[in-house]
Amino acid sequence: MPRCPSCGKGGFPDHEAIARHMSQPKSGCSTWFDDLVHIREDMLNNRNHDGSTDPCTASIDEQLGGRDGYDPWIGGDQEMSDGTREENPDFSFIEYFPGAAQTYKGGSTFINKFDADEFGQQRSSNIYYPFASRGDWELGSWLLRSGLSMGAIDVFLSLDLVRKLPLSFHTAKELRGRAELLPGGPRWKVQELHTSHPTKRPVLLYWRDSLELVQSLLNNPGFRNAMDLSPFHLYDSAERLYRVYTEWMSGEDAWSMQSQIPAGATLLGTILSSDKTTISVLTGDRVAHPLLISLASIKMATRLKLSSHAFLLTALLPVPKFVHKNKRMKGVLEARLIHQCLDIVLEPLKQATKLGVMLSDPWGYSRYCFTPIASYIVDTPEAAMLAVVGGKTSPITMATYKQFGDNFQHEPRTSSTTLAQLAVVSSTADPNDIEVYFREAQKFHLNSVDKPFWRDIALSCPSKFLTPEVLHHIHKQFGDHDAKWCINALGPAEIDFRFSVLQPITGFRHFKEGISTLKQVTGRTLRDIQCFIVGVIAGGAPRDVVIAVRALMDFRYHIQAYRITDGDIEVIVSALHEFHSHKHSILDTGLRRGKANKPIDNWYIPKLELMQSVAPSIRRVGVSIQWSADLTEHAHIEQIKDPTRSSNNNNYDPQICRQLDRLERCRNFDLAMSIKDPAPRRDVVTAATDDRESDDEQSNPHAGLQTTTDYFARSRHLALSSPDTIPFLVAAEEFSLPDLRGALADFLSHEKIRGVDSVHPIGGGPRRAAENAELPFEHIQIWFKLRLQTVEVHTNSVLPAQTIFASPPKGDWQYGRYDSVVVNTDRAKNWPASGLQGHCIVQLRLIMRPLGKAGEPWPWGDRFLSYVQRFDIVPQAGALRDPSTQMHILKRAMRSNGQHLGDVIAVSRIRAYANLIPRFGQCADARLTSFNSFEHCREFLLNKYFDKNSYYPLSL
Repeated sequence: MPRCPSCGKGGFPDHEAIARHMSQPKSGCSTWFDDLVHIREDMLNNRNHDGSTDPCTASIDEQLGGRDGYDPWIGGDQEMSDGTREENPDFSFIEYFPGAAQTYKGGSTFINKFDADEFGQQRSSNIYYPFASRGDWELGSWLLRSGLSMGAIDVFLSLDLVRKLPLSFHTAKELRGRAELLPGGPRWKVQELHTSHPTKRPVLLYWRDSLELVQSLLNNPGFRNAMDLSPFHLYDSAERLYRVYTEWMSGEDAWSMQSQIPAGATLLGTILSSDKTTISVLTGDRVAHPLLISLASIKMATRLKLSSHAFLLTALLPVPKFVHKNKRMKGVLEARLIHQCLDIVLEPLKQATKLGVMLSDPWGYSRYCFTPIASYIVDTPEAAMLAVVGGKTSPITMATYKQFGDNFQHEPRTSSTTLAQLAVVSSTADPNDIEVYFREAQKFHLNSVDKPFWRDIALSCPSKFLTPEVLHHIHKQFGDHDAKWCINALGPAEIDFRFSVLQPITGFRHFKEGISTLKQVTGRTLRDIQCFIVGVIAGGAPRDVVIAVRALMDFRYHIQAYRITDGDIEVIVSALHEFHSHKHSILDTGLRRGKANKPIDNWYIPKLELMQSVAPSIRRVGVSIQWSADLTEHAHIEQIKDPTRSSNNNNYDPQICRQLDRLERCRNFDLAMSIKDPAPRRDVVTAATDDRESDDEQSNPHAGLQTTTDYFARSRHLALSSPDTIPFLVAAEEFSLPDLRGALADFLSHEKIRGVDSVHPIGGGPRRAAENAELPFEHIQIWFKLRLQTVEVHTNSVLPAQTIFASPPKGDWQYGRYDSVVVNTDRAKNWPASGLQGHCIVQLRLIMRPLGKAGEPWPWGDRFLSYVQRFDIVPQAGALRDPSTQMHILKRAMRSNGQHLGDVIAVSRIRAYANLIPRFGQCADARLTSFNSFEHCREFLLNKYFDKNSYYPLSL
């Protein structure tokens, strides 16, 4: 039996099992940490990253070992191992596809290809060639990626200060010329297409080899430790009772595809995305139709970051204007042309999916790869066009528009079914006679495309790769339907008033004018409305309507998780079923309306039918959030609109291609220089890109689109700072806290008796200290706000800090501005895992740090304190939540003397921001404003829909 060459352990069935044993971090034979330490040397020397000296093959288990729990968002320096881990019980809840993703000698690394460039010899003496030095390159790189026009660059380079610099270029033209000498990637091609019907302009297709782009992504060292190259089944425990779905590789499709390709082959699921986007305004309204490509093997944590450049522009699909008298036939001709172009662009991937191809991975190994389509990210109309079905037909199932409101999923529209229908149509009508062919195709609810691009792509079916798209199918559906139902239920004036009196929240849009008159609503705005809509309509809309809207909101929030179990899928299905059980109330009350505000008595909503496919899709292809068009629409800005701004506003397509080619050369050169010359540097352009705001943020708005400030680090500095101080008696008067002295005395006494680690109760009994109790201090430091930073529930990634106010009366805020938070009351319970168990909701009234008297001992372990006033949960008919909104109802806790019940606690006990919405009742009080609603209302709804990080723990 084979034995481990390092520790001598025997009993392994084969050498692959030995490799798995040696790759585990807990094994004494693990070499994964050495790989990370020597990553640069590995890439420069093309050394085997598992230390192997075998010149022929390497086991699939050169992939780095996993952890006790699979979490791709933490410790991204490890790649999941392939194969099972039967020899280690710690990994028994992860099952890998056995024998997948083997590696072979003969590949090349990114650096190998970089050095093989025609100017590689010149870089042996100057690695920054064709630039003179690192500084020369950094300035040139910044100018190239700054978005400045050539004229603006010339003006900059002509400045006296700049002219004194030892630069190798003096004009924008010279700079671009040097950029074009940098090592390039896949080259752009242009092809004129001849159509069966005339067009106003020649039809030109600009495209790049799709297989070369896949090779570029696979070989990218930036994704070296961010790839899943073997399918796996993930379970929530060693008992394997529930499956857990995360990445595409965790779904059933990847496992099934792997079983259909040769043993040892590597499965590379490709992601495609296309959508029309406007590239010019007031200058002809030109439209581009970009096709993007990525790899599903790249982990979500990396792929969903805009700065990772994981989506590459593959083609600029033509947007022709056909000359035809029939407008509908123009649409048919355009659809046929798109499929023809996709045939051309994806032909290399079709061959790779059918026969396989040898590609190089980031470590320089060669892999036998197959490239089926894992997902095609599109909006609903384009999905129908790609599935070659009519507009009133589901692109995923056999449902037609009259069945869109059914409470079950219809039979999938498989590729074999559609192709069989096309065969029947073609047997009765000539595809070249588009009007006759169109009439015959309509009998099968098809759109007259006779040769769909996916007809000859192995392992790929539209009913599977047309994955649920969160931005359009979920958020835009809310704006098109749910929001309008709510507006009609309460009336525009009432719902606008309710939104306008909500207390403003930093980082969220405050709808001062309401929502009924919003125009051109973005995805970000729709998300902000969703945060409050359920609480706003509560009490004003019919009960069943509130339940229906809330059920759909539960559905939306659950499917946006980054980790979904079988149990979660049951909840998702249940939420959708609950909506269908109450949706009749929307039609009965006439809330669904069409043109001229006339009631609609049907459910012919395509996106409603698509919701039935979400739960099955999660099991097949992983969580839905990874297929959102948020990222691809952001990519359109970077890869289409930004290059357009640098053009001369004429003949856009070739200029976009040239600009993108230069930018990719710059990025690749930067990457190579970071390996060859790894001195610290800051990529100013990338940082600016990450900081830029856009209309439609990521489904996870905190991932990859903005640079997140780490306030955990800033808090350590704050602990040593010394702001101004004031007498605490002045603070008590300023903040209207008459019992502040007694509360501080009680806090100090409690810690003296029970220790600094004990949990001080909030209003656990009568005030023990006297009003004139002696305190060991006279002055305190005060802050009017704090920034509370937490981590994402599923990914543990650091989220942007939430600003929380505790400021006294000033200006419009005549009662002060005080926010609410979740605080811990039981150290045995943890937020968010325990939900509200061991926690309570309080209003933050004062943030302070007492300063001890000089020369006296100071026993407090935590010097940052807060005065808070407690809210109590109002039981509802034997339950803790309101039955219609499924939210907790809160009221202010009061002492017997009529004062608000409050106490002093350590700031460190604050766990999260708590958003409260006033209970407006049937009609909101007209005296309310956004400045006083929080103080005048007696009861509140604890808004669990404020964000996903609040939703999950408050739903427990």
